[in-house]
Amino acid sequence: MKNKIIYLFALLSLTSYALEVNIINLKTKENLGTIEITENKYGTIFTPKLKKLPPGLHGIHIHENGNINSITKNGKEVLGGAAGSHYDPYKTKKHGYSWDDSAHKGDLPALYVDKKGNATTAIFSPRLNLKEIKGRSIIIHAHGDNHSDSPSPLGGGGSRLSGGLIPK
Repeated sequence: MKNKIIYLFALLSLTSYALEVNIINLKTKENLGTIEITENKYGTIFTPKLKKLPPGLHGIHIHENGNINSITKNGKEVLGGAAGSHYDPYKTKKHGYSWDDSAHKGDLPALYVDKKGNATTAIFSPRLNLKEIKGRSIIIHAHGDNHSDSPSPLGGGGSRLSGGLIPK
């Protein structure tokens, strides 16, 4: 019996698990699909199964709060504004690449959406792990991301288009 228990714990320690995030259009609340998040020894993989997005490249980030509700800021509605800023535990206040230790830790490579509005290409972050992103949110922005604060702040991704809550 003792050997069976040890074997079970050894097997469980090798088994990876995934978090699944439901992504919605922040304006219409329509379900756009999911992003599966898994982790390996090299970092965290985000595998989208999304539809009905505008074609092209989109900025995508882990945001600090587990809330994607809209807020009013300076008299204007900010879709997904309750998600807060990009996840930045080291207070770098700098936008950059997912592998750049001097940038927000929540910065991810751009999300590619094909001509039919589908996103299925995985993206990777070597600095994130599942434990630290549980309970936060993922936001997909309307435009591409140049991974810089110049010429536009936060990579120029623009408004928040869609998002979802990462389960705890």
